[in-house]
Amino acid sequence: MEKNNQIIPLSKPDISDREIKSVLEVLRTPYLSMGPKLVEFEEKFANYLGIKHAIAVNSGTSGLHLSIRCLQIGEGDAVFTTPFSFVASANCILFERATPIFVDIEENTFNIDHSKIMDYINRNCYSSSGNLFDRKTDKKVKAILPVHVFGQPCEMAEIKKIADKYKLYIIEDACEAIGAEINGQKVGTLGNIGVFAFYPNKQMTTGEGGMIVTNDDSLAETCKCLRNQGRGNNGAWLAHEQLGFNYRICDINCALGIAQLSRIEEMLEKRSRVAELYNEKLNGIIEKQKTRLNVKKSWFVYIVCLPSHYTKKDRDNILYQLSENNIGCNNYFPPIHLQPFYQQEFGYEKGDFPITESVSERTIALPFHNNLTAPEIDSVVGCLINLLA
Repeated sequence: MEKNNQIIPLSKPDISDREIKSVLEVLRTPYLSMGPKLVEFEEKFANYLGIKHAIAVNSGTSGLHLSIRCLQIGEGDAVFTTPFSFVASANCILFERATPIFVDIEENTFNIDHSKIMDYINRNCYSSSGNLFDRKTDKKVKAILPVHVFGQPCEMAEIKKIADKYKLYIIEDACEAIGAEINGQKVGTLGNIGVFAFYPNKQMTTGEGGMIVTNDDSLAETCKCLRNQGRGNNGAWLAHEQLGFNYRICDINCALGIAQLSRIEEMLEKRSRVAELYNEKLNGIIEKQKTRLNVKKSWFVYIVCLPSHYTKKDRDNILYQLSENNIGCNNYFPPIHLQPFYQQEFGYEKGDFPITESVSERTIALPFHNNLTAPEIDSVVGCLINLLA
C-alpha cells in the first residue's frame, strides 16, 4: 500500500477572521476576565438553547463537577451513568465522593441503555421513605447522568420517566452534542441541569471552556458563586460565602466563543456534509453509530465500528497502520470501568459491561473536522479499506 504523504489530523478547529478580530478586541481592553464578554457569551448561549440560565466555566469537566455539587450529591449518594464515555463524566461524581453506578450501553447508538437502568433498579435497589437505595453499596441513588455520546442524543423520554418515577435528578452531559435535538428541543435543556464543552476538537471552541445550563434560578445562582471562589453577588472580592473553586473562564475565551456561536449553524452544516461524504464512501463496508428517529445528531467525531470478529489487537493494528500513513485516528472510548483507577477503587473486571467492551474494542475515530476535503476523505477511506482487506 502506497504511503499517504499528506498529514491528515484527527481534528482541527475552524477559526475565521471573525474569531481573531474578536479576541484582539478584548486584548485591547482592561477586561481580560470577569468582564462584559462573559455576560454576553452567557446570554447568547442561553438564547441559542432557549433556556433561562447559562453559566460559563473553564471546562466541561468543571461544569459537570459543579452540577454534581450544586445538586448536593455527595458521600453516601450514587448516580447512574455510562461506562462508555470520556472519563470526566464519571470522575465528576467521584470528586464529591459519590459513587457512579454504571449500566451498559445500546449496541447501535453507544448511548446508555435506559432498559438496563430499570433492570438494575429491579434487581439491586429498594425504596425507603420515598427514596431509592442501592443494595450493593447501601447508597442513596440521587441522579442519572446520561451522556449524548459523539453528539447522538440519548433516549431522554424514557430516562425522564425513570427519573420522575424515582425522584432522581437528570444531569445531561451534552459536552459532545451542542446543536443536537430531540423532537426539535435542544439537548442540554431536557434535565435539571446540562453541561457543554468547548475543547478545540468540539463543534465550537473557546480554546478551553464549558457551559452549565439550567432553568432553575437557585442552581444557576449557586453555580455562579462556586465557579468564582464562593463569592456572592454583592460584588465584594474578598467576601467568600461558600467553599468555591476557581472555575472561571476569561473574556478572551468568551470572545472566541461568541464568534464561534454566531457561526454555529454554518459549522454544524459543514460537519454534516463531511459525515455524509464518509457515509457515502463507507456505506455497506463498515458499521457506524446508528441515529434514532426524531433526533438531530450533532457530529462531534466520525466513528466506525469493525465487524464483531475483529479483536482489540486487530483494531489496534489498524490504528497503528493508519497513523503510519499520516492519518490521525484514535480508539474512542476505552471503557471507564477498565481504567486502572476504577479497577483499583471498585474492583471492576473485564466482562462486567460486555456491550461497552465489545464496542470499545472495535471502534475507530477517523479524521473529522469542518474543513476536511473530499480528497482527504478519499485518502482516509482508501487506506482503511485496504487495511480491512
